[in-house]
Amino acid sequence: MKDLSMHIMDIVQNSVTAKATKIKIEIIENMDEDTYTIIIEDNGIGMSREFVSTVTDPYVTTRTTRKIGLGIPLLKQNAERTGGIFSIDSEEGIGTTVKAEFIFMHPDRLPIGDIAGTVVLLCTANPEIAINYHHVTNSGEYNYDTTEIAETLDGISISEPSVIKFLKEMINENLHLIGISK
Repeated sequence: MKDLSMHIMDIVQNSVTAKATKIKIEIIENMDEDTYTIIIEDNGIGMSREFVSTVTDPYVTTRTTRKIGLGIPLLKQNAERTGGIFSIDSEEGIGTTVKAEFIFMHPDRLPIGDIAGTVVLLCTANPEIAINYHHVTNSGEYNYDTTEIAETLDGISISEPSVIKFLKEMINENLHLIGISK
C-alpha cells in the first residue's frame, strides 16, 4: 500500500466484515517522542486467541474468495520497517484493537495520503456504523464523529454529493488547523 490512509481503509473494512457497529480511528502524531501511531478499535465479533496469533501471516485469512490476506501483515511490516511496533488485541464477542506505531521521522514511514477522503468514503459506504476519527498532533486535535454529523444533517443523507464534498473540505480544513497539510 502506498500510504497510511489505504492501510486504515483496509483495517476498517476488516471491522465492517466483523459486524462492528462502532469503529474508532485514532492517529497520534507526537514529534516530541518521534512516534506516529494509528489505532483502530471496533466492537465487532472479535477473534479467538489462536486466530490472533496467526493473523499477521499473509497466508491466513477468513476470506473465501482468495487464500491470501495482506492488509494486517503489510501494516505490521511497514511499522516495523521504521523501527516501530505492531500489536493486535481481540476478544471474541467484544471487538478488536489494531495498533501500529511508526518512527515519525523515519524515511520509510509512508505518508498519510488522503485521510479526509478515506474517512468520508468509509462513512458514506457504511452509514449504519458509528465511526469516530480522532487526530492528535503537537499543535492540537480534531475529532470527527458520524453520530454528531447525522444529528447536524437532520435527515439529509450523508451520501448526498454536496454533503460528501462539504465533509471532505471540513475535515481537511480542521486537519490544516492542527498542522496536517493535504
